[in-house]
Amino acid sequence: MSSELQALYQEVIMDHYKRPRNWGALEKPDRHVDGHNPLCGDRISIDLALDGETVKDVRCQGTGCAISVASASVMSEIVKGKSRAEIDALFEKFHDVVIGKVGEVDQEQLGKLAVFAGVAQFPARVKCATLAWHAVIAALESEADSVTTE
Repeated sequence: MSSELQALYQEVIMDHYKRPRNWGALEKPDRHVDGHNPLCGDRISIDLALDGETVKDVRCQGTGCAISVASASVMSEIVKGKSRAEIDALFEKFHDVVIGKVGEVDQEQLGKLAVFAGVAQFPARVKCATLAWHAVIAALESEADSVTTE
């Protein structure tokens, strides 16, 4: 990754960390899940408003490292209006990027999610980057009211 691209990625992550989007609680969510990353101490809650299997609205709240909060913020922008199948496919691509499974990141296909490509260089941060995703998927599955990265 070029130093210019890495600087841009860091800028986007810090912007989402300092000014997270869709932050706060939904008044009457259809689903709520609390996520916890014991390794880093991140705690992210996800509220979803659904229209069938489509995410109508999403809100996140909690505390965590820059990667965790920024990932939740970017995720919240991206999943709005998406179906469960679309979110599952996005998460699979995102996960492949953050674990370093893909060589060249397809910026067009991933959009803002591409900024997390650098996480692959720091394996301990993968759980930080994926916490909100695990929580939103658990909320869509309606199987649990909490998830952990362990």
